[in-house]
Amino acid sequence: MKGFEYLEEELQGMKEAGVFRSLVPLESDQGAKVVINGKEVIQLSSNNYLGLTNHPRMKEAALKAVETYGAGTGSVRTIAGTFSMHEEFEKKLAEFKHTEATLVLQSGFTANQAILSSILTKDDVVISDELNHASIIDGIRLTKAARKIYKHVDMESLETALKESKDYRKRLVVTDGVFSMDGNIAPLSEIVELAEKYDALIMVDDAHSSGVLGRNGRGSVDHFDLNGRVHIQVGTLSKAIGVLGGYVASTQAVRDYLIHKGRPFLFSTSHPPAVTAACSEAIDILLDEPERIDRLWENTKFFKEGLHKLGFETGTSETPITPVIVGDEAKAHQLSDKLLSYGVFAQGIAFPTVAKGLARVRTIVTAEHTKELLQEALEAFEKAGKELGII
Repeated sequence: MKGFEYLEEELQGMKEAGVFRSLVPLESDQGAKVVINGKEVIQLSSNNYLGLTNHPRMKEAALKAVETYGAGTGSVRTIAGTFSMHEEFEKKLAEFKHTEATLVLQSGFTANQAILSSILTKDDVVISDELNHASIIDGIRLTKAARKIYKHVDMESLETALKESKDYRKRLVVTDGVFSMDGNIAPLSEIVELAEKYDALIMVDDAHSSGVLGRNGRGSVDHFDLNGRVHIQVGTLSKAIGVLGGYVASTQAVRDYLIHKGRPFLFSTSHPPAVTAACSEAIDILLDEPERIDRLWENTKFFKEGLHKLGFETGTSETPITPVIVGDEAKAHQLSDKLLSYGVFAQGIAFPTVAKGLARVRTIVTAEHTKELLQEALEAFEKAGKELGII
């Protein structure tokens, strides 16, 4: 169809630069190994940290919910789409997070958009880490509030921004708990101390912290013993929790306000019963099976040490997210392709997801990986890395 020639030209340029990528369909469930193009390979790119996507209790809960309540809800939450299970799950989640209330939305992305676009006005300012997730960036774009960006995890830069914004009605400091591309943990204790010093609100996106950090996977706030001192926690139900959705954990006032003013909540159909029931069961599993988190961290330590011994650059990662930083965009994708040919699925990440010159293959180990699988993956990394001159 005529009219999209400009898009075709840009796509052709991406192909010539070696950064055009096609979607990779999986032909199996999401486990430690997956099937791609009929071949079983080690999965190192999923967010299935605890292996809950295939947990028998999760599947049973989802099936029972479909049998009892059907495949969908048929409405938005504010009209006829709130089932009793939705509110029961939100109460359970609030208790788990040690907050007064929670509200569940369709995704972590929409949760960030809902909170940022609704609670701030032109009289307020949002102060954001420069490497915050795209959903935070887009949420900030939707607000009429002023915005300030501080240097990544730089507390002097944050304090300067707080000092410069003293005349606004409200100051909201926003940070990821764990940064999704680098795997480092935000210095939340220091952020909270600064925010309290300057009477600012604090919002933490715990997408990659939920199920990973804190007691029973409660997240970065619990990890730093800051319960009751962080105003807003945003999280996802689609990573370690293993299903789909996002949530805002805060006060009852914030929940009530979002129900009336949060546009992604107001204008989106509620989660189907299977999703809600499985998410609810996941919280129980986190409480019942803490050994899954222990295995996740044991595997993380083993894999990181293996990459370091081989000579790969992994940046500042402190979590199961371990980037293998290559630098050159095309070479990062070449490493990913070679790894796949050697039986390891680990996706290349390049600009604009990360800054130019910092392209990498991002790996995530899970509780489901065995040491044998991880050693096999390390051997593939060694072979591919030497062939490409990376190590």
